[in-house]
Amino acid sequence: MAPTAPKLTLKPGTAWSDAWQRCLAAAPEAFREDRVLNLWNGAWQADGHPLPATTPVDGTPVAGPPRLDSGTARAAVRAALDRHRAWRDVPLPERRARITAALDALADHRDLLALLLVWEIGKPWRPARADVDRAVDGVRWYADGIEPMLDGRTPLDGPVSNIASWNYPMSVLVHAMLVQALAGNAVIAKTPTDGGLACLTLACALIHREGIPVTLVSGSGGELSEALVRSPEIGCVSFVGGRDTGARVATAVADLGKRHILEQEGLNAWGIWEYSDWEGLGRHIRKTFDYGKQRCTAYPRFVVQRSLFDAFLATYLPAVRSVRIGHPLAVASPGDPLPELDFGPLINAAKAKELTDQVAEAIDRGAVPLHRGDLADGLFLPGQDTSAYVPPVTLLNPPTGSPLHHAEPFGPVDSIVLVDTEAELLAAMNASNGALVASLSCDDEETAGRLATEIRAFKIGLGKPRSRGDRDELFGGFGASWRGAFVGGELLVRAVTQGPEGERPPGNFPDYHLMPE
Repeated sequence: MAPTAPKLTLKPGTAWSDAWQRCLAAAPEAFREDRVLNLWNGAWQADGHPLPATTPVDGTPVAGPPRLDSGTARAAVRAALDRHRAWRDVPLPERRARITAALDALADHRDLLALLLVWEIGKPWRPARADVDRAVDGVRWYADGIEPMLDGRTPLDGPVSNIASWNYPMSVLVHAMLVQALAGNAVIAKTPTDGGLACLTLACALIHREGIPVTLVSGSGGELSEALVRSPEIGCVSFVGGRDTGARVATAVADLGKRHILEQEGLNAWGIWEYSDWEGLGRHIRKTFDYGKQRCTAYPRFVVQRSLFDAFLATYLPAVRSVRIGHPLAVASPGDPLPELDFGPLINAAKAKELTDQVAEAIDRGAVPLHRGDLADGLFLPGQDTSAYVPPVTLLNPPTGSPLHHAEPFGPVDSIVLVDTEAELLAAMNASNGALVASLSCDDEETAGRLATEIRAFKIGLGKPRSRGDRDELFGGFGASWRGAFVGGELLVRAVTQGPEGERPPGNFPDYHLMPE
C-alpha cells in the first residue's frame, strides 16, 4: 500500500491576519483595523466606499478597495498637478536621494510585500519575492544612471496617470511609478480592481514618507476613467491590461492628443519548424507555466510542424505533467520551507470558471484534449476552497471560433496548432494581430532569421523564450498589442519627459510606427 500523504497546514506566521497586523505596525497612517485608505493631496484619506473582497488562495476575506466617486477622483488629480509643479523643480540629486531612501524602505519590507502578493493575487512565494526584488533592483539601475537619460529633457506638464493590471503590482506598476518620479513627475496610480490593494498601499506609504508625490486611489474603471484618463491636468497615461479596456483608453488619449503608453495583451506563440534539439526545448516547457501563464509574456500557443508532432509531444507531455500547483503557503510541517510551486490559483474563481468553460466549449466543438491535469494532484489544505484553481490543460487545434484560438487565455491552458507550410506557421503565430513576444525553434539559423522577420512580435527568441526584460532592455508590441510610446531603458524616461520640439518617440501611434534605432 502506498504511504498516505501527510495533511498540510498553513505555515505559521503567514496567515492573512498575520500580514494585516504587520501592515498596521509598518504603516499605521495608511491602514485601519477594518480597511485601507486612499492617498491623495499629500495625505491618507478615509474616504471612498470599501467593498468586500476575497483571496483567490482559499476564498477567505481580505481587504477590499475603498472606491472613490468621480468627483473625488477629479479633486485628487487637481491636487496631483499642484504637487507635480513643485516636484518638477526639485533638483535631480535630491529626487534621487528620496527615491533611493524609498527603495531601501521597500527592501526592508520585502517579505511582507511578498506575503501580501501571495494572499491578494495568489502568487507563489518565490515569484512574489522576485516581483519585489525586480522593482527595487530595476529602479536602482535607473537611479545610478539617470543623468544621461535626462540630458536635454524636462518633466511633463502634468502628472503621469497609471492604470495597471493586477499581476505585477511591484515589478511593473511600482517600478514605473518610481522611474516616472525620478524623471521629475508626480505620479497617480489606480489600484487594480482584482487584487494588490494592500501591497500597493504599503509600498506607497513607504514611498510617500520620503516626500515623493504619489497618489493612490481605488475605484471602478468606468467611474474614474474620466478623471484618470481625460483630465486636462494629466501629462501622460500609462496603461497595462486587456485589449477591450485598452481600446477605450486609446480612443480617449488619441482624441485629446495626450502622451500615452498602452501595453495590451496578445497571443504570444512558440513556433517549431525543422527542429531537432528536443532536450533543449524540454528545458523551457515547464517554465512557460510560471505563475499559471498569468503574464503578458506567457506562451499559451505552440505552432508545430506536423511531421515533428510526435517528437514534440514526447518532449512536451512529461514537462507539463511535472507542473506543481497548490496553496502557496501550505506545508507538511511547521518548520518546512514554503513550497516550490509553478503556480497557485488564478486571480479569482470567476476567471477559473470562465477558462474552464472555454476549454469545455472548445472540446465540444472539435478540439482534442492532449492533457488535462487534476486538482487532486495539487498541494492543498484539508477542506480548503479550490474554486480559483485550474490545473494545466493542453488542447490540439482549438476551433477557429474559440477564444482559445485567437486570444490570450491568461491561464494555464495551452493550444497546439499543427501546420504543414511556412505560410501556415506564420499565419498561426500571427493570429492575434500583434504580440509582445514570440519564439521560434529551428535548426537552421538562416531559415530562423528569415521567418522571424515575418512574426508580428516586438521581441523574438530563437530557441528560447523572451520576457518583458529589465533595466536597459526595451519593450513594446506590434499591432493591437501596444499603442503609444515604447518603454524599457532610456525609452521609459523618454516616454515620460519632454525633449526637443518635434521629437517623435519610438512607438506605435495612430499616425506612425517607429522602431527604436
